[in-house]
Amino acid sequence: MGRFTKMKKEPNLFLAFVPVISMIVLLSLGYGFFDLPPEPIIIVSTIIAGIIALYLGYSFEDIMGSVSEKIGKTMPAILILITVGFMIGAWMIGGTIPMLIYYGLKIINPEYLFLIAFLVTAIVAIFTGTSWGAAGSIGVAFMGVAIGMDTNLAAVAGAVVSGAYFGDKLSPLSDTTNLAALSTGVDLYDHIKHMLYTTLPSFFIAGIVYLIAGFIITGSEGTIPDKVFTIMDTLDQIFSWNLLYLLPLVIVLYGAIRRKPTIPVMLLASFIAMANGMVFENFSLNQVVMATLNGFDISMINKASFDASSVIKDIPTLLNRGGMISMMNTLLIAICAIAFAGTMMVSNSLNVIIQSLLKVVKGTGSLIVTTIVTCLTTIGVTSNGQISILIPGEALKDAYVKRGLHPKNLSRTIEDSVTIIEPILPWTAAGAYMAGTLGVPTLSYLPWAILCYTGILFATIWGFTGFGITKLENNDSEKQQNLTKRMIK
Repeated sequence: MGRFTKMKKEPNLFLAFVPVISMIVLLSLGYGFFDLPPEPIIIVSTIIAGIIALYLGYSFEDIMGSVSEKIGKTMPAILILITVGFMIGAWMIGGTIPMLIYYGLKIINPEYLFLIAFLVTAIVAIFTGTSWGAAGSIGVAFMGVAIGMDTNLAAVAGAVVSGAYFGDKLSPLSDTTNLAALSTGVDLYDHIKHMLYTTLPSFFIAGIVYLIAGFIITGSEGTIPDKVFTIMDTLDQIFSWNLLYLLPLVIVLYGAIRRKPTIPVMLLASFIAMANGMVFENFSLNQVVMATLNGFDISMINKASFDASSVIKDIPTLLNRGGMISMMNTLLIAICAIAFAGTMMVSNSLNVIIQSLLKVVKGTGSLIVTTIVTCLTTIGVTSNGQISILIPGEALKDAYVKRGLHPKNLSRTIEDSVTIIEPILPWTAAGAYMAGTLGVPTLSYLPWAILCYTGILFATIWGFTGFGITKLENNDSEKQQNLTKRMIK
């Protein structure tokens, strides 16, 4: 029976690159030109990687074992993503997120239009976990302010995009933030905290520019359009504001500061928000539970004075969101990408590719630059932020560990060169969405989307200076390397 056991071979560089090149070509054509969904394309690429693994002598059981192992290791992060959807739905129906949006809009001042657009959009994105939702709701309101004041629309759009992606990047509710932590095996809150090294300097530079530009360009003669007041009046009509609505936010912030387990903290905050929805907003138990599953919808509002069909379209854009179901597309892409990485890993193809790329790496700075180039190439070719986070994260993690660098340096660099770069590339889904939603071409708002490109600058500087670079402790480094060896075997 053992006579026919096929000898397992190491792939050469060409065979190792075939699945990667296939995925790039297929995604470029299918996703980029024919608007095909990315998941089946990744599966086809996985099949190609599997055929090469079989050719090299690995069995189907070897392939499935590698894929299963990787999915098993990412299951805690997958559960966090599902919990995020649960919490967003609960925070919407419990009034937490609407209250933050309402009071954010109240602080608009024409003299500080660019800065306030940046800050308020960032706040909304942090507490909703969605850059698209923040730009498509509050961002659109600020564009209305800019039109009414006859000011620089590109500057306001750039400020909105910067704020939306600052918030998305640092939000524990964001799918991309969770995916970056997932793909590199980093604790979610460790990842968010570590991103402050590059994100805060970018934030302050952007804020200073928007403050100065606001005084020079806008002045104090502008007026706020009626749409902003309509949104605020509608929110005031729907919800009964209560300080207890902020308790779920306090719990999450406390849990993050004290490093409490993520899922229990999120669930506790969600249950309190659900209770707020039932006690103060008179939603039924069925409605609050359905909000955690399918997301909140304004059709759930049963106040006699409110007519959901009569509201402006910005209100549903702003409020209809959340629920565990909303995370399913992100989870599907994640699982498909993990299957591809697992199939590549079983034949050692990923290691062969990475070793060839890392031959030019001489130190931490060049490793960071290599990561940035890899991520920029991936997002530029695939036009998909989720894929561009998952693949480099999986492929480069071991290279950081072997050099004694904590993987959170990788997760931060991935966000700096994928998450916030995507909206300033015209051919990506994010770039097209922002341009269409805000009514300003991508290349026009690009110079003003300051936060979106300064992150790479600071990532590179810190890489070469060593500032903000976390090393692995000796015991942690040995543990990670032993895990890597077991995965390769």
